[in-house]
Amino acid sequence: MPVRDRPDVIVIGAGIIGCAVACELGRRGAAVRVLESRDVGGGATQASAGILAPFIESDRSRSLRTLGAESLELWDDFVARAVVDSGRDVLYERTGTLEVATDEPSMRRLEQTRSALLAAGVECRLLRAEEARAAEPSLGRTVGGALLIPSHGFAGVAALTAALRQAGAARHGVSFQTGVPARRIRARPRGGMAVETAAGTLDGDAVVLAAGSWSGGVAVEGGAPLPVRPVRGQLLHLAWIGEPLARVVWCPGCYVVPWPDGSMLVGATVEDVGFDERATVAGMAALMEAVGAVLPEARNAGFEAVRVGLRPGTPDDLPLVGPSASAPRLVYATGHYRSGVLLAPLTARLVAALMLDGREDPLLAAVAPGRFDAA
Repeated sequence: MPVRDRPDVIVIGAGIIGCAVACELGRRGAAVRVLESRDVGGGATQASAGILAPFIESDRSRSLRTLGAESLELWDDFVARAVVDSGRDVLYERTGTLEVATDEPSMRRLEQTRSALLAAGVECRLLRAEEARAAEPSLGRTVGGALLIPSHGFAGVAALTAALRQAGAARHGVSFQTGVPARRIRARPRGGMAVETAAGTLDGDAVVLAAGSWSGGVAVEGGAPLPVRPVRGQLLHLAWIGEPLARVVWCPGCYVVPWPDGSMLVGATVEDVGFDERATVAGMAALMEAVGAVLPEARNAGFEAVRVGLRPGTPDDLPLVGPSASAPRLVYATGHYRSGVLLAPLTARLVAALMLDGREDPLLAAVAPGRFDAA
């Protein structure tokens, strides 16, 4: 859906997805304006642990694994370009993940995952209990084994989002306007698009809707509301006092990300509570119970902070990325649920190819926004 030599694109939403899309569009020559109702990166992005692990859960859908694997391959260049273009440092580690099992059924699931991953050409190794504790000495006696996947890692999402904003603004002419919620998107009778906001109406050649959990609240002329719902995730930041973890540890009921300063992130709850962004005692207690069962020393860790974000879920847990059926120059880039950080570089590339080249990548078939229309 190319529009002209230097299209004027309005991106609604400045989380990790909106910033990645805006930066890629600007890098490729579009004139981009980003609208955000909060601060840049102030929604679900600020509560993300930044895990890059498409192969971590055995029940993950094949489509999501495919998208995640494709996006993981883009991460080295994605971060390197953001660092060079912004002049900012970004934490980025590819030290692997260790998914632990605490009973026989979960160990059998890991064995099945290992076989499937090896058949797909993904390097991984199944560790028995002693090997798992040798790899991570802080693991408790409840751990009966683990699956090590060396290609996985994590990134500092706040720093990366800031770098993308800086790169977009300083190198690619992207403008950011915060505190301005978008209310309605409509097509202009003579071409182009209009975005109605609390501060007035903006005109552009095309629009990208990347407002996360709030995407469904932006009305689209002639279209039904998006099936995007908020799913609360609470994340703990703990001052770890044990032996530093070497990699991300994925446990039953939680995951743990080791930070370079010796602290660790523990997340994340999955709660269907609407637009309630409170941290709760129940959420914190559930995370502490889960992490303490696998890493006993976590019970003595210091408390640094708690973060809460509303992740945009969809009925099938797959994103909504692609053109709108009701508005010819509107592209959706939302509904990424727990994979927004992982899928950011791929989403940016797919959206830019669609908007600037008119090329609809085959990967978009699985995440087409119209897949729920007949439901």
